[in-house]
Amino acid sequence: MSRWIDLEAKRYMPVAKRAPVVLVRGEGSRVWDEDGKAYLDLVGGWAVNTLGHSAPVIVDALTEQAATLIHTSNQFYTIPQLELADLLVEHSPFDRVFFSNSGVEANEGAVKLVRKYGQHKRNGAYAVITTDHSFHGRSLAMLTATGKDAYKKDYGPLPTGFLNVPFNDLDAIKQATTDETCAIMLEPVQGEGGVNVATKEYLQGVRDWCDQNNLVLVFDEVQTGVGRLGTLWGFEKFGVEPDVMTLAKGLGGGVPIGAILAKEKFSIFTYGDHGSTFGGNPLATAVALAVVREVLKQDIPGHVEKVGNYLMDKLRAMQTQRPYITDVRGFGLLVGVEFDSDISAQIISESMKEGMLLNAPAANMIRFMPPLVLTEAEADEAVEKLGTVLDRIKVAAPA
Repeated sequence: MSRWIDLEAKRYMPVAKRAPVVLVRGEGSRVWDEDGKAYLDLVGGWAVNTLGHSAPVIVDALTEQAATLIHTSNQFYTIPQLELADLLVEHSPFDRVFFSNSGVEANEGAVKLVRKYGQHKRNGAYAVITTDHSFHGRSLAMLTATGKDAYKKDYGPLPTGFLNVPFNDLDAIKQATTDETCAIMLEPVQGEGGVNVATKEYLQGVRDWCDQNNLVLVFDEVQTGVGRLGTLWGFEKFGVEPDVMTLAKGLGGGVPIGAILAKEKFSIFTYGDHGSTFGGNPLATAVALAVVREVLKQDIPGHVEKVGNYLMDKLRAMQTQRPYITDVRGFGLLVGVEFDSDISAQIISESMKEGMLLNAPAANMIRFMPPLVLTEAEADEAVEKLGTVLDRIKVAAPA
């Protein structure tokens, strides 16, 4: 056993079920372990490594900003923060931005924002409707918002003011809406829930319902934003604009940062309403600024659309030969492959032997969320390795 794995067992709180590999270096879509073995990384830091590992543009931004100014509080103006805010507004339908350190912080802040809106614009309404199988983070409030009971066990009493309803069910949202409802918060594609894709009709119906009832529509794009689905923002796939959007993960390309974006009507925070010691610090925003500029300059969403379609076509071709693959779904480079039995743990273990890293959001599913610079050749490699693994496991096809 690696001494690092042994040290983790002794010293670190055992909250993550880690794969038995210690990663020490990365470049592009590959990482290397302490023994020098290379892996094709299809996990991407949980949809974080937008430009790949150790992308030169990120390294340059980090080193230059670290040598200039790493941190100062939001008591003062800093340039990278405001440049990033301006760039995000210029390339989105939103008017205002607030930076945090993570996705869960962005979602917490968004809920504060919509609750204030409900207090002042909807007669004191405070409740937020979310959906089953959603994932919004692991703070107490976001555990309550998240539509997965397993995450909530042992942490009660949880905050009130959240109601989970079935995903892709507009009638359920309508029936759940009361005078106490202030907002609806959705992921256009549920990543942690199993790469569950919303229908256009559903999201358009929710948009209309919010307009009719003066509700705030919040899209949690922590996993789907910044090019992941093949468009700059996930909502562009559906022809629906939210009133508030949260970002994190891919925004910093590996450096922790989160963001709330809101249209002017819904941006009702004022002095003292919200804050963060580290949120929007010069180091994180300088890197995120470099990431977003590069995403736009290189048309990363266009690349993702092309390679993502290529990958899904290959996986669907594999499905025709292996009937135990029951579904291939997703957009861009957020792709789920579902099986008729609980074999994802075996697949992940065997894939590591083949030099490939995968993720399993469910016992019968694997998820691809690689760096957005993945090439078609690397997609071919991934499908070939997966085929080798599946043949080795020798899953029996349904009778």
